[in-house]
Amino acid sequence: MTTDRTRRAFDLREAIGLLARTPATFDAMLRGLPEAWMRAHEGGETWSPFDIVGHMVHAEKTDWMPRARMILEHGDSRPFEPFDRFAQFRETDQRTLESLLDEFAALRRDNIAALEGFALTRADLEKPGRHPALGTVTLSNLLATWVAHDFDHVMQVSRVLARQYTDAVGPWSQYLRVISGQPG
Repeated sequence: MTTDRTRRAFDLREAIGLLARTPATFDAMLRGLPEAWMRAHEGGETWSPFDIVGHMVHAEKTDWMPRARMILEHGDSRPFEPFDRFAQFRETDQRTLESLLDEFAALRRDNIAALEGFALTRADLEKPGRHPALGTVTLSNLLATWVAHDFDHVMQVSRVLARQYTDAVGPWSQYLRVISGQPG
């Protein structure tokens, strides 16, 4: 069953407020952690918190606002440039987590200022764009995805960090969804 409390219509003011919080959230979670914690991952080719912040920096530069501008300028007549989900592995060599956190915060501030500067109308939010894999999307779809993408990676960082103590929590792991993966 879906209620108003579990699903919300897109609201630009709320979205901007949520987007503005993400850099401080990552900063509070990660700044000053020992290297082993920021480089920890869940095995295989999963991402560490360092990788995730690098991904967020890359997305601020090449994904959300360039695509918003494309929708506003070209509608769906030109597809978006494909997004390189793995660019952070090339772009963060020789970087520190602190420098990435600082860059992410600065880029996000600039992007929010630019987004606010568009003075978007309801009609603007319904303008179509063309995603190379998904087809037609609207500007509001893109902006809502930006917010959800932030939450997805905040959750991912939380999970990676919590799972470092999987063995240490002992039998309590069955009660910790962040470790057990059980639905809430």
